[in-house]
Amino acid sequence: MERDELERLVGRRLRLSFEDIVNHPRLPEARRAHFESFSAVYEGDPFLVRLLLQAGRFFVFHNAAVLEAAQDPSRRETWFTVAALKQQLAMFGYASARQVDHLLARLCEVGFIERSRSPDDRRVWLLATTDKLRSHHTQWLAAHTVSLAMLYPEHDYGPVLSRDRLYHVLHCRASLPFHPVAARLMMTLPDTLLFFAHAAGPLIQNAVLKAAMDADDPAAAIPYMEVAERLGVSRTHVRNLMNSAQSAGLVRIVGRGGRSIEILPRHWASYDRGLAVGMYLHDALNLVVMPEWTKRQAEGATRQLAPAMSG
Repeated sequence: MERDELERLVGRRLRLSFEDIVNHPRLPEARRAHFESFSAVYEGDPFLVRLLLQAGRFFVFHNAAVLEAAQDPSRRETWFTVAALKQQLAMFGYASARQVDHLLARLCEVGFIERSRSPDDRRVWLLATTDKLRSHHTQWLAAHTVSLAMLYPEHDYGPVLSRDRLYHVLHCRASLPFHPVAARLMMTLPDTLLFFAHAAGPLIQNAVLKAAMDADDPAAAIPYMEVAERLGVSRTHVRNLMNSAQSAGLVRIVGRGGRSIEILPRHWASYDRGLAVGMYLHDALNLVVMPEWTKRQAEGATRQLAPAMSG
């Protein structure tokens, strides 16, 4: 699972292996914690569900946070531009310039991203994130760290869980070199990508898997149509997604009128694998970010103490 490349990027040995995570005896508990934290970010806000929980818009949203944090105004090649965004999205399979322009326009329209022409070169469009995007991305990052903190409480994930803004900036800045590895790892998760290819797909997936866990019976028939009303998506959309999941061997549609599903073993295994990949990457980044965050915190404390000591 790209261990050598990740250790090169981190600059030290990783403290977790992918196998450590996916075979952890408490992984089902971490899965439930992830369901709850992820749902807390999106449920109750159908606008966010429809806007961001689809692969193309999410990748624009995520790459925007990373590219802005990583740019150096004195180095033109690092500027957060439309061209730089398209280059990053191509790694994740979004190579159509027209498609990226459409996704970007939508996020600009709703106030997540702003764009303006460079004062030094009017041919260049510069992009900038808004407080709205940064605030949501901070919440997203914390939600995706809850399961990691549950499995490994001896590691310090406090700054990310407390939504510390300095940690968030440092995390985004450190993320850019990891994108090629992340893109390759995502390509090993076809079942995850199936849900990500549908609007609100990840949240629909979480909802039906959580319902199956709550039933405490692996063979339980889970009604799934109520998910549509709760998330503000159409019943037809949810039905089409479940048909795709059945064709992939993830669920079996059962019951009168096909209104319930059984979660098949492949679905649990592929979901846990995707969750473990996310934790694996987040922990590697935490190893990079925490020393810098600790250093910045100490420097800030020293500056605050200096006036008092001199007085």
